[in-house]
Amino acid sequence: MTTADVIALVVAICLVPIGGLIACVDSALARVSKARAEEFQREDRPGAKALWAIMADRPRYTNLLLLLRLACELTATVLATVVARSQWGTGWPVLVLTVAVMIVICYAVIGVGPRTLGRQYFNRVALAGAPAVRLLGRMFNPLAALLTLLGNAITPGRGLRDGPFASEVELRELVDLAEQRGVVEHDERQMIQSVFELGNTIAREVMVPRTEVVWIEHGKSIRQGLALALRSGFSRIPVTGENLDDVIGVVYLKDMARRAQDPEQVHTTVVDAVMRAVTYVPESKPVDELLREMQAARSHIAVVIDEYGGTAGIVTIEDVLEEIVGEITDEYDVERAPIERIDDDTARVTARLAVEDLGELFGVELPDRDDVETVGGLLAEALGRVPIPGAHAIVHGLELTAEDVGGRRNRIDTVLVRRVADEAERTDHARDTEAAIRES
Repeated sequence: MTTADVIALVVAICLVPIGGLIACVDSALARVSKARAEEFQREDRPGAKALWAIMADRPRYTNLLLLLRLACELTATVLATVVARSQWGTGWPVLVLTVAVMIVICYAVIGVGPRTLGRQYFNRVALAGAPAVRLLGRMFNPLAALLTLLGNAITPGRGLRDGPFASEVELRELVDLAEQRGVVEHDERQMIQSVFELGNTIAREVMVPRTEVVWIEHGKSIRQGLALALRSGFSRIPVTGENLDDVIGVVYLKDMARRAQDPEQVHTTVVDAVMRAVTYVPESKPVDELLREMQAARSHIAVVIDEYGGTAGIVTIEDVLEEIVGEITDEYDVERAPIERIDDDTARVTARLAVEDLGELFGVELPDRDDVETVGGLLAEALGRVPIPGAHAIVHGLELTAEDVGGRRNRIDTVLVRRVADEAERTDHARDTEAAIRES
C-alpha cells in the first residue's frame, strides 16, 4: 500500500465520525426551540449565545450541516473506493463490495447512532455543538447559500423559504416552559396539549358505542318519545328504521315539546314527522375535522359508521370537547359509595361494580364472561337494550333495578339489587319486566 493510499484511507476513516458528529448536532438543533434557546441565554449557559444566533437563522445553518454531512459521506466513500481498487483491482465486484460496505458504515455510524443521540440529548448536544456550527457557518455559508440558490433554481415551485419556522414540537415545548414559569396553570397546559392531540384522535375513540345508545323506533308517537327523553335524560335521540344499523334521523326534545302543546298531536303525530336529518361520519375521521364540520353544519350529533356500513355509535360535540377539557359533569353528579347495604337481601351498588363482586356480596355464583364485566352490563344484557331509570330484570335470583343516572351521557349510576325469595315471586317479577320492556 502506497503512502497516498494510506493517507486516503486515514482521511476516509476520520470523515465518517466527523459526519456522525454533524448528523448528531443537526438532529439536536432540529428539536431545540427558540423559547428554550432564549431560556439558556438568560441562564448564561455555555454556548447559549451561539445557539441563539443559530436559532435566529436556522434554515441557513440546516442547509450548511446538510452540505457538510453529504460531503463527509461522499468523500469517505470515494476515498475508500479508490484505495480498494488500488489494492484489489479495478473490477466491478470490488467496486460494488466497497460501496455496499460504505453504505452500511455510513448508515449505522452517521444515519442511526448519532442522530438518535442527538434527539435523546438535544439540549446538551445543541449547546455543546453550537459554537462549532457557528464557526463553520462563517467559513462555508457562502458556498451553502450558492448551492441552495442552485437547488431552488432547478426545483419546481417556490423552493426553500428563508427565515425561521415554527413546528409543533417547538410550540409544545413553549407551553411546557410557560407552565414552568407560572404563566399557565397545569390544567391549562394539559388543555393546550390536548388540542394538538385532536388531529391524532379519530371518531371511534371518542364516540358512544352502539351498545350504550338510547334510540327510538320510527312510528312511535310524540308521547312515547317525550316519555323516553324524560326517563333517559337525553335531549337528542336517534330514530331507527328496521334496526340500529338503519338510523334514519334524530328527534329533538324541543321539537317534540313544541308539538306537544297541541294535545291532539301528542297521540297522533309520530316522531318521524319531527325528526331531523342525521349526519354520518366514518369511524376513522379525525376529530378536529369532525368538530369543524359539525360547527359549520350547526349539528351537535353525528352517527359513526364502521367499515361495513353498520352503526358503530354516535358522537356529539360534547364528546369532542371532553377530549380537550376533560370529563364534563354537572351539579347533579354526586360521588357514591360502591356498595350501600340496605338490609340482608337488598343493596344499592354502582353500575360499574364488577359482576364477581356482586356475586360475593349476595353469595350467588354468577357466570364469568368476558363480554359482561359490570352490574350495568349485566342488566343491559338481560333487558336487551340500554337500561334507563325504572328498568329491572331478574338474573340468577337477583332482581336488578336501574335507579339514578349520572354524568353527561346520563348512564345508569346506581342499581338496586334485591334477592328474590321464591319461584312465584320470580315469575311475577319476570312478567313485570316483560311488560316494562314492551312499554319502553
